[in-house]
Amino acid sequence: MSGKNMIANRYEVIQHIGQGGMADVFLAIDTILNRQVAIKILRADLSTDAVSILRFEREAQAATALAHPNIVEIYDVGDYKGHHYIVMEYVPGKTLKQIIRERGPLLNEETVDIMKQLVSAISEAHSRGIIHRDIKPQNVIIKSDGTLKILDFGIATAKGSMQLTQANNVMGSVHYLAPELAKGEPATVQSDIYALGIVMFEMLTGDVPFKADQAVQIALMHMRDPLPNVRQINPNVPQPMENIILRAVAKNPADRYQSAADMLADLSTCLDPARANEPRIETRPFADIKMAQGKSFDEGRPTDEDDDDEEEEDDDALFPHFHHKEKQKEEKKNKPKKKHRFLPKFLIILVICAIAAAGVYAAGRKGYISLGSTIVPDLTGMSLEDAAAACEKSGLVLDQDNVTYQLTEDTEKGIILSSDPSSGTKVDRKSTVTVTASSGIGEKMGDYTGQDVDQAAEELQKYSHLTVKTEAKDSDETPGTVISQEGIAAGDLFDPDQDNTITLVYSAYDSFVIPTSIIGMDVNSAASLLESMGAQAYASEIDPSTLSDDELNDISKNNLVGTVKYSSPSAGSTYTQKGNNAITLYYYSYQDVTTSDQNQTGSSDASASQTDGN
Repeated sequence: MSGKNMIANRYEVIQHIGQGGMADVFLAIDTILNRQVAIKILRADLSTDAVSILRFEREAQAATALAHPNIVEIYDVGDYKGHHYIVMEYVPGKTLKQIIRERGPLLNEETVDIMKQLVSAISEAHSRGIIHRDIKPQNVIIKSDGTLKILDFGIATAKGSMQLTQANNVMGSVHYLAPELAKGEPATVQSDIYALGIVMFEMLTGDVPFKADQAVQIALMHMRDPLPNVRQINPNVPQPMENIILRAVAKNPADRYQSAADMLADLSTCLDPARANEPRIETRPFADIKMAQGKSFDEGRPTDEDDDDEEEEDDDALFPHFHHKEKQKEEKKNKPKKKHRFLPKFLIILVICAIAAAGVYAAGRKGYISLGSTIVPDLTGMSLEDAAAACEKSGLVLDQDNVTYQLTEDTEKGIILSSDPSSGTKVDRKSTVTVTASSGIGEKMGDYTGQDVDQAAEELQKYSHLTVKTEAKDSDETPGTVISQEGIAAGDLFDPDQDNTITLVYSAYDSFVIPTSIIGMDVNSAASLLESMGAQAYASEIDPSTLSDDELNDISKNNLVGTVKYSSPSAGSTYTQKGNNAITLYYYSYQDVTTSDQNQTGSSDASASQTDGN
């Protein structure tokens, strides 16, 4: 590859993202369809090896023959300048192996969801006559939306066809190896089902069932040791789920599911409450193994992974977003074989070491994609303590320091109302969940708009902890009418036992300065003037008994009858027309003047009489 690292004048190589036993994997751009793709290129040192080329071609044929949403899609196959390549769907995500390693046991619901996708894909392969032969979490990638993809069909074979496995080279990963394969028998549907059962075991317990320092020991454990009790390791696993594993990994192939479709059907109902009391199934031990005779091997080949199985990664699978250091593998030359007596120990080693000879090429993976996903549980109705426990069980963290509290109409204080993210949402494990909880039962605030502001304020006085404020605002509404309420809106819940403030905004009343000119003005004219200014005005006669004779004489002399003497509020003051308020105009009445005249006439007559009498 040169220049822009183009392959077939179409695929521009971006970066190296994976390495396996037979091939290197690159991220590339399809320059015609303008999309990201993954290109698997057969290693140069294998490009002339007929068996490797045939196996490489079979992988492409196997995957191309399958159309399933959980199987990586093959776009193109070719040979460019002596480089055999497969162009496939680029799948960003994280391997199931990495998710298990980081999280430990997965949730029951997650396990069923992943297994249903995985078994469905394998069932499709089986229906097409293809046996995978290397099912393991390293060959499964989980996208961010939870969708699963099987990435590698590198050692798949068609049923009935020649298997590219020699007597001393059994393909597959020893941790997922069916007992009959260790015996040297050909791969079958049941051997794939066995591997599926081991994968499910690992998902629910966080580890593979059989571990040892040597591949020989692990293979022997598959053949002779009972499977560890799943429910003792993870008590949260219901019996129907463990039964699926027990049936799938039965030592005797005849006791396993007869098809992946049967296993899929069992997975679909294993969490049904109706199956809760299902008894634990028992399986028969593996039949006596009659090992094929052959020459002995040196004992003690180590497994391809460390104690935590961390280094057993997918041989040829695509691992997006992971960088690898290129590794050069030196082929070991066969040592001259010595003749030995065929002791049972060496006969067993002969077959088991043949398994190990397949070689699982280890490659350390480093990535930056998100952790595995989990489901946010329904926390509604729980206390904070119970919710924290539920989150922890789901691999999440409840943020108890940032709880949002709100009043409710019927929920007691401290009970959770909602969560963010909401229940049922698929999120990264170890994500933080925030909640909203009840701060107690509140009272709903009424709607006071349209009411008289004074009446509304008086009604609100029933709440002893509520401060009521009023605020005038110019408006086209009737003066004194509440046009809005602030602080506590209509329909809002509030705690009547806590200090709160509400402001009633009302349409402003008309205000003006009472003219001083109304004094001495005809009472009717003064009232009309004030009413034109927006005030209510009333006339009130001055009580004559309050007037002195001089005042009465002055009224008569200056013709002040019917004029305003004074007002209340007084002229010159600011007046606001509010409610039933009114300006009272006090005026001299005709009766006042008449009474005064009569008094004066009476006095004159009396004086005349006295004079005449004299």
